Amino acid sequence: MKNVRFLLVCVTLLLVSGCARSQPDHPAALKTVEDYFTFRLGGHPIRLQIAVTQPEMEHGLMERRGLGRDDGMLFVFSKPQQMSFWMHDTPTPLDVGFFDPAGKLEEIYQMQPFDETTTASRSTDLQLALEMNEGWFSDNDVKPDAQLDFTELDAALKARGFDLKMFGLAEAAGAR
Repeated sequence: MKNVRFLLVCVTLLLVSGCARSQPDHPAALKTVEDYFTFRLGGHPIRLQIAVTQPEMEHGLMERRGLGRDDGMLFVFSKPQQMSFWMHDTPTPLDVGFFDPAGKLEEIYQMQPFDETTTASRSTDLQLALEMNEGWFSDNDVKPDAQLDFTELDAALKARGFDLKMFGLAEAAGAR
């Protein structure tokens, strides 16, 4: 009888320890604004940081002394609006592209280092902004009507702890 109890205790311990090992020790850490995500725009692969919170958007690419050739920052706003950007404390010349809530590129503007003049969009129905190195859009023949892939955007947002629905973008993605 002692042997049977001993055997049952050993089997139970093995099962419990085996189950415990199947669970991750730590949940996957959420990505931050510092992390890059791969997207395609106009057929070109790009690496983007995603700015979602107000402090992330306010800081943007300030103080950045350079970007990789195909690197940039995507700003995701909570609702459609007129866009307004400036280059306060930003030493790198940039282009900014403004996208409607369906992810369609509508407007592109050049912005010069340290220029605190506001670059405002014409449209009042924009929800995403993409900052890339100066000349990136023209060098890659990416023009208005280019489409941002919402599957890639949703994956990046989820990795950051957000999703398209939080910004009302899921409906726009489904309408395409």
